[in-house]
Amino acid sequence: MFLHSPLLRLPYFWDEAGYYIPAARDFFLTGALIPQSTPSNAHPPLVMAWLALGWRIFGYRTLVTRTAMLALSAFTLLGLFRFSRTAANRSVAWATITLVALYPVYFVQSSMAQVDLPAAGFTFWALGAYIEDRWRSHVLWFSLAALAKETAILAPLALFCWELGARFIQHRSIHWHPKDGPQKIRWQEFLPPAGRRTKPWNLLLPLLPLVLWYAYHYRKTGFLLGNPEFYRYNVATTLSPLRFPFALGMRLWQLFGYFGLYLLTLAGLLAMLRPARRDGEVTRPRISFWVQAAFLFVLLAYLVFMSSVGGAVLARYMLPVVPLVILALVSTLWRRVRYWKVIVGAVAVAFVAGLFSNPPYGFSLEDNLAYRDYIVLHVEAERFLAMRYPGAPVLTAWPASDELTRPWIGYVSQPLRVLRIEDFSAAKIDAAMSLRERFDVALVFSTKYQPPQARFGTDDWIAWQRIKERFFGYHRDLLPEDIAQRLGGAIAYHDERNGQWIAIVVLR
Repeated sequence: MFLHSPLLRLPYFWDEAGYYIPAARDFFLTGALIPQSTPSNAHPPLVMAWLALGWRIFGYRTLVTRTAMLALSAFTLLGLFRFSRTAANRSVAWATITLVALYPVYFVQSSMAQVDLPAAGFTFWALGAYIEDRWRSHVLWFSLAALAKETAILAPLALFCWELGARFIQHRSIHWHPKDGPQKIRWQEFLPPAGRRTKPWNLLLPLLPLVLWYAYHYRKTGFLLGNPEFYRYNVATTLSPLRFPFALGMRLWQLFGYFGLYLLTLAGLLAMLRPARRDGEVTRPRISFWVQAAFLFVLLAYLVFMSSVGGAVLARYMLPVVPLVILALVSTLWRRVRYWKVIVGAVAVAFVAGLFSNPPYGFSLEDNLAYRDYIVLHVEAERFLAMRYPGAPVLTAWPASDELTRPWIGYVSQPLRVLRIEDFSAAKIDAAMSLRERFDVALVFSTKYQPPQARFGTDDWIAWQRIKERFFGYHRDLLPEDIAQRLGGAIAYHDERNGQWIAIVVLR
């Protein structure tokens, strides 16, 4: 609460305002599990019900929303701590949750009303119960994770496949010699220990509540995986063999390099070249091979699936597995490097720096405090717009279209009339010229962070832009001056913050 205190009263941002808050508000007002004020994306309702419960007790306020999400974030860190302590030890667990809490994507998502972080939290509790062989507990936690977000079912399904494979090769006795010891290690050490009460079919039980939810959603809406536009954007247009390798590369970067993760990855790889340290006569233990194998299967499941579907390759989708990477690397440093705490401290400093400074590559605004710059820009511009041009029809794009028409999101006190276009690219602005009689003012803004081209001004960068345009819906926004010129208007308001901008164009 202390670290997030400057952020707790901010209006809702992007997907919060576009889906999760309207869905939770519908549940709060009417008890409807399926949203009515916005097209349903078929996301399970657990997190939205949690927010509605908070509003019912404490009132509908952004402070309540963000406090409720921070409670889930704290619960997530507790689950990760218990899991890390079981898989490694207490020292590694403390270092792991410190890095995860400061990792920019996790830090920002901690107070935002979205479902990826709670799903990750329930997954960590489930993985902890899984390696402790408490099958009833991991069934419960995996079920809650899937009801927080449907993609969380990937973890138990990956472990189910691994358990089946383990049983298939259980009888084999292939040997190999590690570099750091003379002992022989059998394949059995990569498999779950014998005598565990957890059976493979237990891992399929979390499917049941998710299937029931989809059956209910289909009965009520006629759509299984969300509204047709959601399905088209996130599934139908992404299943391309040409798109997959590029998406996979982006996902690998998010796992091992994003916002300072490359420092931890490099340190962990270099540490692997060193022998294990000893505490007296005892070599410091590694995370058990079978636990590492479980990590690997869950990580591969997320890598493959998240590289195959999802229109936007958002870093928050990988929150259930990024902490697993951090845990494995921190454990490696603890085992092999004398001054491992110094390295962890340096990575923590890099994470904090990443919160406040934008990287030299494109990223989603919700991955560091750039989202606060966006909100501040929009609050000030939209209040100016509402005060100066209260009755004028406004041309703008999403999410500003929702910000201007839904006062309960927190940007304006009264709804304005809005004409919505898709974005502020040259093609969309030129198309809007045919609708000039339908609006008097245009609210235009940067819809994504654009790194300075001087750092990448090469043919390779242009080629990458074309790839993003083809497979990931990338576009370039025109600058305010260009938009004003094309619309035949004048800029009445303009503001910039850390590479983002917003402007109000008044037609002549």
